[in-house]
Amino acid sequence: MPRDPRTRHAAVHLPGLRIDSCNLALRDPDGDGFLGDRASQTAFRRYLDARRRRHFTGKRDPFGRIATDSIAKREIDLVLVGGDADAAHLVHAAVEDHAHQLAGVVRAFLATEEWRGVRRIVIGGGFPGSRVGALSVRRAARLLKLQRSGVDLCLLRHDGDDAGLLGWVPLAPASTHRHDAFLAVDIGGTNIRCGIVAPRLDTRADGARAKVLERSQWRHAGDTPDRDEAIERMAAMLNGLMAHARTLGLRLAPFVGIACPGQIDIDGRIEHGAQNLPGDWEAIDFDVASALGARLDRIGRSAPRVLLHNDAVVQGLSERPRMSGVTRWGVLTIGTGLGNASYTNHRG
Repeated sequence: MPRDPRTRHAAVHLPGLRIDSCNLALRDPDGDGFLGDRASQTAFRRYLDARRRRHFTGKRDPFGRIATDSIAKREIDLVLVGGDADAAHLVHAAVEDHAHQLAGVVRAFLATEEWRGVRRIVIGGGFPGSRVGALSVRRAARLLKLQRSGVDLCLLRHDGDDAGLLGWVPLAPASTHRHDAFLAVDIGGTNIRCGIVAPRLDTRADGARAKVLERSQWRHAGDTPDRDEAIERMAAMLNGLMAHARTLGLRLAPFVGIACPGQIDIDGRIEHGAQNLPGDWEAIDFDVASALGARLDRIGRSAPRVLLHNDAVVQGLSERPRMSGVTRWGVLTIGTGLGNASYTNHRG
């Protein structure tokens, strides 16, 4: 019997699907950074700041003297639903700037070999969860349609906090299907989220009815921990969820899936791209799975198997049931940076 390819880190081949690329780094031809940075959440703040300095329509800046980076996302969103007209003008102008950049970034990805033939792109990450982010994505989708690009953009259907956990349903080894649920982690530059995921494959074999039953979150950016402290806290969160699963009477699989930024090697080492995590997660002598696994309680009689994959890959896979109508599809996650992955569905 062939070995399940999902029992290794950064699995590429899944039943009915291949992960073609992730963490693709396109250099910005006009700068020193990456092209995707033009469409990041950070970039939107730059566009808004530029509009504030040069293009506001009133006699004074409607946001006053508050630095652009200090304006709360909620305050920016509220401007679009009945706020000051001059402030709304600035925000709409920045949205248009961002949408044009996003459309340009999409076209650049579609021109690569790894993305050629992609017909649908899921837009995830934290930015589309805001009103201005969703508006920018819809505007970029319209621009791409007018340009006859042949690609559709769609917003993440799940809550962004859940998507990075639910995407482990198709990635989890087949042995987990004999249980009610498993544990998953989404590590970001600001937060670490852990959850109990119920695949519910008995109700929908494609995982469309998977659900996060319980979730805990730690905003580590405010605590500035080192790497070992982050691992200790993550283990404590997971052990707490194990205890909670027992109180719920759940048969928990001895498995933990970890979604994290960066390029993940087949041995589970993070090769690069983890610079926003607390401490050095790219050190040659550091093994995330082993460091975490050594601190986890046993589940039943078994030590949990810990597997890693790229966070954009995992978030994109949460939308897999909606992608059955296309052969090639992708995901872009808009946050501090721009994550990406592309996939091919196999028929039959």
